[in-house]
Amino acid sequence: MIWHARITLRLNMHISHGTLNSMDSQTELRTLDEYDLVRFQKEHPADRHKSPSWYKTRIDRADLKQLMQRRDLPALRDTVLLYGLLIATGSGAAMLGASWLAVPVWLFYGVLYGSAADSRWHEAGHGTAFKTGWMNDIVYQIACFMIMRNPVTWKYSHARHHTDTLIVGRDPEIALMKPPRAIHTLLNFFGIPDVIDAFKRMIIHLSGRMSPDEATYIPESHHKKAMMISHIWLAIYAGVITSCFLLESWLPVMLIGAPRLYGAWHFNMTGLIQHGGLDDNVTDHRLNTRTVYMNPVSRFIYLNMNYHVEHHMYPAVPYYNLPALHKLLKDDLPPPCRSIWAAYKEMVPILFRQLKGESVYLVRTLPVRQK
Repeated sequence: MIWHARITLRLNMHISHGTLNSMDSQTELRTLDEYDLVRFQKEHPADRHKSPSWYKTRIDRADLKQLMQRRDLPALRDTVLLYGLLIATGSGAAMLGASWLAVPVWLFYGVLYGSAADSRWHEAGHGTAFKTGWMNDIVYQIACFMIMRNPVTWKYSHARHHTDTLIVGRDPEIALMKPPRAIHTLLNFFGIPDVIDAFKRMIIHLSGRMSPDEATYIPESHHKKAMMISHIWLAIYAGVITSCFLLESWLPVMLIGAPRLYGAWHFNMTGLIQHGGLDDNVTDHRLNTRTVYMNPVSRFIYLNMNYHVEHHMYPAVPYYNLPALHKLLKDDLPPPCRSIWAAYKEMVPILFRQLKGESVYLVRTLPVRQK
């Protein structure tokens, strides 16, 4: 396989943390077609069910077993707090009406709706947030609706993201390509491309079809379920819009739907630094994934996904145990970024150079003991 040869080559190269390095001859800046899942599957039909083996830092089995223990209380606490804040801020913003005092309240509500839902979708989708299965299921379904991600299609999309992280042509969740789509990325801070894509897919499902890329990773037996959910969601959004006309007010859509636009900036801010500016087509998450220390508010919104290398190495560890996992793994990982600002400071210059046509990426020093 072409990408397998690339993986082997990169793992044998000497790398250094925090430096820029020209890509080798096999890693020139890519075209959008190379990220096309349908095209890759047609060109590599024998590889459609193959995924690479990933490096994992070895830890004691007893420690791992303890870290993988799921508990209801931490997730229940964070869920009650989130939805309590949503009810309080949503009610407060509605009562303030057209006053300018409502603006910061709406902005706070928007982040809780449009960004915190992203991490809840993620953790409940992994089935690791709660010990009780039905609690995961309920939070997952609600969060999927809020973030406009079909719970069927995104379950399989994210599973592929973990088995083929940043493998070009296989990973459907690569946010920053090489070179990055600058306008698309900036608009996504306001949720615009994502929301357009979500409704486009819902309408395709309404016609009884799946999007071509979805068909590459979703079993056919689950297509009807995905389509049914799209029917239900479109009916709900139609009801919200109808309510606006009947009430002669924007309030219904400001509470349901629009926060996915005006509240999307935080999850895009934190999401881009997960893998942005790092290497692709490698089989070591220490090379293509970034851990970033964050403030407590962002960690609540993000549910500790700032420990992202750790999460990719051991995705069965619940979010509330990731800080402890980090302590066990950190001696075998590249130094984490000290803040969100530090992560952008190292990532953005690389993205600008890629936009100028330079084949550059950030490379990492791996600890000597398990290099």
